[in-house]
Amino acid sequence: MFSNYLQNGIEAAKRVWSRIPNSDDSELDGAPLLSTTNANGVESLDYEVIENYAYREEQANRGKLYVGYHVAVKWFFALLIGICTGLAAVFINIVVENFAGWKFELTFNLIQKSYFAGIVLYVLINLALVFSSVYIVTQFAPAAAGSGIPEIKGYLNGIDIHGTLLFRTLIGKIFGSIGSVGGGLALGKEGPLVHTGACIASLLGQGGSTKYHLSSRWPQVFKSDRDRRDLVTCGCAAGVAAAFRAPVGGVLFALEEVTSWWRSQLMWRVFFTSAIVAVVVRTAMGWCKSGNCGHFGSGGFIIWDISGAQDDYSFRELLPMAVIGVIGGLLGALFNQLTLYVTYWRRNYLHKKGTRVKIIEACLISVITSVISFGLPLLRKCSPCPEADLDSGIECPRPPGMYGNYVNFYCGKDKEYNDLATLFFNTQDDAIRNLFSAKTVHEFSAQSLLTFLVMFYALAVITFGSAVPAGQFVPGIMIGSTYGRLVGMFVVNFYRKLNIEEGTYALLGAASFLGGSMRMTVSLCVIMVEITNNLKLLPLIMLVLLISKAVGDAFNEGLYEEQARLRGIPLLESRPKYEMRKMTAKEACGNQKVVSLPRIVKVADVVSILQSNKHNGFPVIDHTRNGETLVIGLVLRSHLLVLLQSKVDFEHIPFLNDSTGGSRQMRHNFNEFVKPVSSKGISIEDIHLTSDDLEMYIDLASFLNPSPYLVPEDMSLAKVYNLFRQLGLRHVFVVPRASQVIGLITRKDLLIEDNEDSSNVELRSTGVRFRRRNNRMFNRNADVERPLLNGLLS
Repeated sequence: MFSNYLQNGIEAAKRVWSRIPNSDDSELDGAPLLSTTNANGVESLDYEVIENYAYREEQANRGKLYVGYHVAVKWFFALLIGICTGLAAVFINIVVENFAGWKFELTFNLIQKSYFAGIVLYVLINLALVFSSVYIVTQFAPAAAGSGIPEIKGYLNGIDIHGTLLFRTLIGKIFGSIGSVGGGLALGKEGPLVHTGACIASLLGQGGSTKYHLSSRWPQVFKSDRDRRDLVTCGCAAGVAAAFRAPVGGVLFALEEVTSWWRSQLMWRVFFTSAIVAVVVRTAMGWCKSGNCGHFGSGGFIIWDISGAQDDYSFRELLPMAVIGVIGGLLGALFNQLTLYVTYWRRNYLHKKGTRVKIIEACLISVITSVISFGLPLLRKCSPCPEADLDSGIECPRPPGMYGNYVNFYCGKDKEYNDLATLFFNTQDDAIRNLFSAKTVHEFSAQSLLTFLVMFYALAVITFGSAVPAGQFVPGIMIGSTYGRLVGMFVVNFYRKLNIEEGTYALLGAASFLGGSMRMTVSLCVIMVEITNNLKLLPLIMLVLLISKAVGDAFNEGLYEEQARLRGIPLLESRPKYEMRKMTAKEACGNQKVVSLPRIVKVADVVSILQSNKHNGFPVIDHTRNGETLVIGLVLRSHLLVLLQSKVDFEHIPFLNDSTGGSRQMRHNFNEFVKPVSSKGISIEDIHLTSDDLEMYIDLASFLNPSPYLVPEDMSLAKVYNLFRQLGLRHVFVVPRASQVIGLITRKDLLIEDNEDSSNVELRSTGVRFRRRNNRMFNRNADVERPLLNGLLS
């Protein structure tokens, strides 16, 4: 009977395998990697306000009540993002911990009878979980592969990558993370949680998913990319806060690592979102401690309380701590370079062979990881338990998979434990707790720590970049805490001090590796303090982070920057290149031909221009009565497509209205020009026009942006770079030097008083306003003041 079940299972597996397509022609690569030469999958976002007539008409109809409602909705959405992200993180951790608990419990019970049966069961459970993860990603949500942080960083930098924030990506990220982390791979769920929070924020902002009929109209108040950017920023911070129970660290992570643009109002909402996440997570954990969540108890979320560990350090310990920083910088930079090479090989050779190869690769990595984590502890002899210390509260031995130290793994005697199994045959969260633990000076041997470091480092390198959701926070902490504990063992033996804890050096090692790989400083420092509950170690963490980042920067860029570049995401870093200081805006433009449109344009000409190039913005020109050519604004490609599709603005004969387009009735509202988040929008191929339509005309005055940003042709490219990045622009006009100046605006011209009607305030010269507001003060000195003011006006 068993053979019949086995045969049926094999036949079912063959049928499923035969249905898997062997190519991804219509989707992103499983990494998801984009070509650096083909930018069809990448498009810039319109963070600049397009002040066309439709926008101004909508702003004019808004009252104070609507403005208050809009602000209230923003805070309400910050609340929803925090609640939903916290619940998603709780769900992921509960499922992962229960899968891991059941896996280790079954395996431990079986190896008491048969070692071979135990390893087969362990490998098969991990293989099934990893297969479910890679199948979901490759068949349902290709954009859910990887950590997602480079893609989210690109989005907040102004780059829109199709598929990054879809509903199916969210589902693939959640369930894919459960399979990959529960399957014991050398990766974490923290990066995917950041991506999960960003997806939740984006979906809430657009009212859900229209494709899966899970949408509502009332939340659709965020119609611009600027508002959606703020929501995604809140989602990123919420993801970090949920992963580490570190609300302040989440805010600083969003500020330091992923955002390119920041303001104080956004910081308040981000902080509020992170606080809500912390409340939701702690409430759920309190509920789970009573036994309502199965194997999920005090573990699961990454928080290691070492407040009772080493509370003081001497000046002589600073040297080995600095050495930890150097080691972290070197190993972090090496990790970045190795993962870059492996990911490049995957992208250009392995993953081009189709979906089945991606599934086979992930399953093969799962089998190798399972065999190593199960088999290597058998090569290590068990050690006798130390003398029982009733004050420490540590029991020796503990069964594998349970929270605590001293795991009994295939030991001949009851009072023995396997130190290598304490690290390998355990969840990563519990293994880190073991490495960080205090009052366990002789728990690990140097040979076991070195073996684990080499093997886990290699597994983390080959696992990163496979077609499963993967984060690098927890693997980085594992690697760093291992060599940190090695250094701590040396310090304990060298200085012979009783108050030195190896767990303290493990914490510093974890911080150093993350700093050397990801190059984060402030946010990482706060996160490490929040998850360890030990403020006394703050100066030491700062020291190793500064050293590791400086050493790593000498070799290559951070992990996320390297991966973003490999994926073809054109990030604008915080500082321009040095060569840009010697270049001008005109030199950057080169000899490119500017494609422009006349204000009154023929429909056939618009169609021809849109078909012949892929530009997303076009200058609009007009002619004065004297025959001079004037640039009157910028019209977006997406707006032209809306006009062509609606056809309501087509006219049989060319006509002229005023330059603002306000003399004719507006036939569109602002919502029609909003780009949908969950799709690529309209393309020129989707529009069908008759021959009569092509002979008609459109007046673009009502739909263009009359105030685009301009820079003179001799401005340095470095200044253009800073302007472009800090304002989140998509287009900048390069124009010749202006022939005249019609006014000069200073700081005081921008200070509008609260009691003035903002709709009627005009920009005045500094001198005139200054004299009007302080008329009484300067009456006696009017003869002296007026010449100074006249000089400023000139």
